[in-house]
Amino acid sequence: MKELWNPRIRGLEAYVPGEQPKDRRYIKLNTNENPYPPSPKALEAMREAVCADLRLYPDPECGQLIEALSRRFGLAREQLFVGNGSDEVLAMAFAAFFDPAGLPIIFADISYSFYPVYAAFYGVPTAPVPLREDFSLPVEDFLRPNGGVILCNPNAPTAMALPLAEVERIVAGNPGSVVLVDEAYVDFGGESAVGLIDKYPNLLVVRTTSKSYSLAGLRVGWAMGNEDLIAALNTVKNSFNSYTLDRVALAGAAAAIEDRDYFEECCRRVIATRERSRRELEALGFRVLPSAANFLFAAPPQPDAETVFRRLREEGVLVRYFKKPRIDGFLRISVGTDEEMDGLLAALGRI
Repeated sequence: MKELWNPRIRGLEAYVPGEQPKDRRYIKLNTNENPYPPSPKALEAMREAVCADLRLYPDPECGQLIEALSRRFGLAREQLFVGNGSDEVLAMAFAAFFDPAGLPIIFADISYSFYPVYAAFYGVPTAPVPLREDFSLPVEDFLRPNGGVILCNPNAPTAMALPLAEVERIVAGNPGSVVLVDEAYVDFGGESAVGLIDKYPNLLVVRTTSKSYSLAGLRVGWAMGNEDLIAALNTVKNSFNSYTLDRVALAGAAAAIEDRDYFEECCRRVIATRERSRRELEALGFRVLPSAANFLFAAPPQPDAETVFRRLREEGVLVRYFKKPRIDGFLRISVGTDEEMDGLLAALGRI
């Protein structure tokens, strides 16, 4: 019955998230979730919110969370926007800033695979920029005429980070386009572009609580930028759904943002485990790209990556495999606890 579908979506290839199987207990290293629980303060705030009056709508302006973010990043309320996960924030940014009748938007050819899905959904033309052979970003190729720029920094799935000076070069070189910097993984070793917001009115920085705040199940993301960009996002949101975040999510995310000590300790532990795991994988003969994220992008010496992926699953270990040109020799391995990474390494030894 596809004849009843909107013609615009009939040929869409939707984004495919990492599997969440229920058939057995796995060491789950396939969706870049934080291996540690959320802040105890966030959990307590959510318990209190559940016991509040849920018959009432949540605050459409998300004031409690906006205030927490304002204090955390030193930005005005008018420079902040929140949504139901950074994926929703990104989708609203596509609607707000990228013109189907305009020049193509540009992003890396190997990057977050939701970007081309959003572009196809909104009918926005694209001109992906090939990464270099070593998977580094050719900054000069992002300085040509375009309808918008998207940078995932650190990049996914490669985990490699672009220095802040090079990010600024791209932002400064595109004064007539919105440059969206997706910083989902920046807290694990990247350099944030937030400090450039007051200098460049075309810069929009997008973050999430899913990774470094251990709240992937809560679905909270936010954007930071010039107040005119934020006003555009609010126009899109309020033309679609004024209540994107519920009371529990608002309370939990605000408390997590405020709990800096817990956040920093979790990031430190993930980074330490990542570096230990990188060394162990290299000792097994893997090629591992430099990582500033909470995952490793690693190519096994033998057998091929797809075979290792399937055999790991048989061993009860989930990682991510992308059957795509240039990266089909790699596995994306989320950083778990030390015990989980030991389980991965033991399984690889058996394979």
